[in-house]
Amino acid sequence: YIEQLEREFGLDRPPLERFTRMMWKYMQFDFGESYFRSIKVVDLVLEKMPVSISLGLWSTLLIYLVSIPLGVRKAMRDGSTFDTVTSALVIVGYGIPSFLFAIMLLVLFAGGSYWQIFPLRGLTSNGFEEMNLLAKIGDYFWHMALPIFASVISGFATLTLLTKNSFLDEIRKQYVVTARAKGLTENRVLFGHIFRNAMLIVIAGFPSLFIGVFFGGSLFIETIFSLDGLGRLGFEAAISRDYPVMFGTLFAFGLLGLIVGILSDLMYVIIDPRIDFEARG
Repeated sequence: YIEQLEREFGLDRPPLERFTRMMWKYMQFDFGESYFRSIKVVDLVLEKMPVSISLGLWSTLLIYLVSIPLGVRKAMRDGSTFDTVTSALVIVGYGIPSFLFAIMLLVLFAGGSYWQIFPLRGLTSNGFEEMNLLAKIGDYFWHMALPIFASVISGFATLTLLTKNSFLDEIRKQYVVTARAKGLTENRVLFGHIFRNAMLIVIAGFPSLFIGVFFGGSLFIETIFSLDGLGRLGFEAAISRDYPVMFGTLFAFGLLGLIVGILSDLMYVIIDPRIDFEARG
């Protein structure tokens, strides 16, 4: 029986041949079938990927919506009590592990020991298919609220301080002094001149922040909140030694990371035309 399994999975071949065949199949997105689910791995990955992508995307958008206004405000009130207090808060949040914050949210707001406000697990409620469009949207975000908050807790610090420092660097430049000398209002100087230049590095970092949230919190957050995504799929495959699924999820994470890294580099050129890699050659 063991020899039959070795022939079936190609384990009776020399290591170099096995590796070459495996890489050739991976280039064709052929990861084989799951040992225990009788389904192609690529279909399984495509089925779970929307959950992980939506978690990473909404978390990244929320981080940007909070961090950019907060960073601008801190730059305008640099050295004030507001600046000191908010810096302390975001640094404390940065130091809290996402899985620990997720458990705290479950205990407080998901019926652990205090309030039953949000659902404990899953992405949708029973009877989701019978709901109208507005009810489906509300139910979806009701289930995603705690996972998203758990994912973003450590993401505010870096972007907030980056935004603040970018604005402080631009405020000290000569063109800002010239704009103020011409009699422009402070809002016109801030949003008409400083904002566009200061936001270059912040906006260009969107892909890398997304992939950081996508990689960093997917396993713990999806497991704690019982979300059926890539992180949880890979974890369960590792526990059950479902090797095709393990390699398939690793391939998906790695490929997405490479694509987002390339997009991050290209975004610098798109946002700031002054960056020209060809001219450097």
